[in-house]
Formats: sequence, structure tokens, C-alpha cells
Amino acid sequence: MCDTLVALGNSTKDNSVIFGKNSDRPNNEAQLITLMPSSKHSIKEDVNCTYITIPQVSETHSVILSKPFWMYGAEMAANEFGVVIGNEAVHTKEKIQKTGLLGMDLLRLGVERAKTAREALYLIIELLETYGQGGDCSFEGIGYYYHNSFIIADSEEGFVLETADKWWVVETVKEVRSISNNLSIRGKGDMRRKGIIQHAIEKGYCKDDADFDFAFIFSHPQIPDKFPSNTRDGCTMKQLKENQGDITPAAMMEFLREHNIGICMHYSNQSVGSQVSHLQKGEDKFIHWFTGGTMPCLNIFKPYVFPAEDFRFSADNSDPYTEISPDWFWSHHKKFTRSHKKLPVKLPTQQYLKKLREIENDLIIDVENLLSKDRQLSHKELAERVKILNYKAWEKSEEVIK
Repeated sequence: MCDTLVALGNSTKDNSVIFGKNSDRPNNEAQLITLMPSSKHSIKEDVNCTYITIPQVSETHSVILSKPFWMYGAEMAANEFGVVIGNEAVHTKEKIQKTGLLGMDLLRLGVERAKTAREALYLIIELLETYGQGGDCSFEGIGYYYHNSFIIADSEEGFVLETADKWWVVETVKEVRSISNNLSIRGKGDMRRKGIIQHAIEKGYCKDDADFDFAFIFSHPQIPDKFPSNTRDGCTMKQLKENQGDITPAAMMEFLREHNIGICMHYSNQSVGSQVSHLQKGEDKFIHWFTGGTMPCLNIFKPYVFPAEDFRFSADNSDPYTEISPDWFWSHHKKFTRSHKKLPVKLPTQQYLKKLREIENDLIIDVENLLSKDRQLSHKELAERVKILNYKAWEKSEEVIK
């Protein structure tokens, strides 16, 4: 279970694009913030994805990944060109494949190979049609298989891509949009795979062209005609709609901390990592915030800017790990917050939360000051200043859990 949200420039306070995601996975599954630097590759080189190997491209971009420790792919990510992607598990009537590219693999390949959201969209579609999606999405090997939906955005535009095996439909984001764990593109979408309507008719999903409604006819189990506000799907859209025109990175962080419906998840499935990206249009000033720890309400978002080679990350590399290290911040934080995760909160938890928000609010103000038009910082200067704040965020995060 996850939730991904995006607000385009016509819906945010400063006309930027703001993206956010909680990654909800088993609460004992570490999620790491890692860097994959840009690299040139041989034409004969292959890339080992989680379950299959595919040809590598000649050049890959620098990317920050928020990824389950054991897999190649990522739950959410950003690249040096301001492309951000988040994915969701969805369940459809189409057959589940036992092997292929995980949705997380498709996401990582998208940010590594594309310079714009539109390019990433087409690239993921091509990979999906060529290799298919499939494979167990659980580290424990319990047979957790699903199809995927994505929000893909940059500082100019955003797209929702929803899939059912190798079939797909795309919706262009107009203002605000969110996805949870259900297909959500109604009707025919703005783009679709050739032949999908005829396929649906032949499978008995719909009667004819006029009867085609992607989310409604491909979903299994059946979705309601409209998601109410007491569902995650309805809640995320309500948050975006009610704050349209005033959405900021700080507001997006709070959206991800919503507890009445459970956007910030505290159960056996838990929000094990979170991302908020602030993409200013026409400027090379993309600020990406990652928690690097479980539950955004019990964590501090930490700022990143490309080039990010000298920033601090959860682990030394982006290669899959075979086991969780007790030395990772994620592990320390999970252990410390075990007594704080129950709601309603007790006094020690209230004190801990108060301290976290004070630290984070100071970081947000410091970053906003760096982005102020009154500060004529070069991109190099901006990266250097944000790097100092990045280390401060990690240090403060460690201090409060000792």
C-alpha cells in the first residue's frame, strides 16, 4: 500500500510542481536512500534488474533512489534533470506474470534513462511492452504479485500511467492528482495502448467502445464509482483539492502525515520511507526531501540537491543487500520509534514530535531562504549550502533517537 500525490504549478503557492509519496511496505523491510551517479556504459553491457537482465543504455543519469534494501528497483526516485516518479501496487483482471520487471525496476530505469517526465513515460511504456512486469514483490518470498500505476512528473508537467499486465492507459495531470492502490483512470484516458479496447471487448470486460472505462472494467476487485473521503484514494485527493493554490513542500509533508484515514501507516504494513520534491519551473533548483526512515510523522525530511555525490545517504551504494544492517539509521530509528507509533500519542511522544517539527521547520525555512530571489546563488553555491543542511538534518535525526 502506498500513496503518491502531485500538484502542478497552477495549484501550488509558488507555481512550482510539488510531488510526494509514502512507500508502505512490511514494517520490517528497510528502505534506503541511495545515490546512483551518472555513468557511461559499453554497448555490450547488461543491467541486472531484480529478476531479469536487460540491455544497458549508453548513458545513465544521476539518481537518488528510495528503495527496498533487497531489490534493484526503487519505490520513488528523482534524477538530476528534475524527473520524479512514484509507483503504486494495483490489482487487475489481467494475468499476473511470475517473472519480468518489477514496477520498482521500471521506475528506476525511467529516472536513470529519461531527461523529462514525458520521455520517462514513453520509456517505461516501451520497457513494459517489451519485457512485461512480474515477479514476487516481497523479500520474504510470500508471493506478493501485482501490477503497477505511476505518477511521473517534472517541473513542467505530470502524467498518471496505469497498467494491467502489458496493457496501459495514460492521463495527463491538469492540476492536482493522487493515486493509491486502485486503478483510477476513468474512461479511455488521454493515451492508451493500441488494441486495448478490442482486448477488453474480447475478454468480456465491456460491450463496445462506448462502454470502455479502464479503471472500472479492469479492476479486481471492483472499485466504487467514486471513492469517498474516508478512503485513502478519496482522502489524498481531498487534501490536494482543499489546499489548491496554497500547496507548499511543507504542506505536502503534512499530507503524507495524515492519520485519520491512515496515509501515514503504522501497522504491519508501514510507511517505511517518504519523499517530497519541490520542482521550480525554469530553474535548475530542484529540492528533494527524503526521510530515510520509517513513518514520516516520526521523522525529519532531509534536503538534497544535485550534484549529490557529497551528500549523506542511508547506505554506501545502490546495489541490493541480502540482509538488513543494524548499523543503518533506518534500523536505529525503527527500534527507537517502536514505543511512539501508537495513536493517540502520549506525553513522551508529543515531546519527541515537537522536537522533530522544530528541527524540520528550521530546515525548511533555511532552504526557502536559499531559494529566495533575493539570494543570487549559483547552482554550485546552492548545492554547497543545502549539503550543509543535509548533514545537519541527519545529525539532528540521530541526536533525537539516542
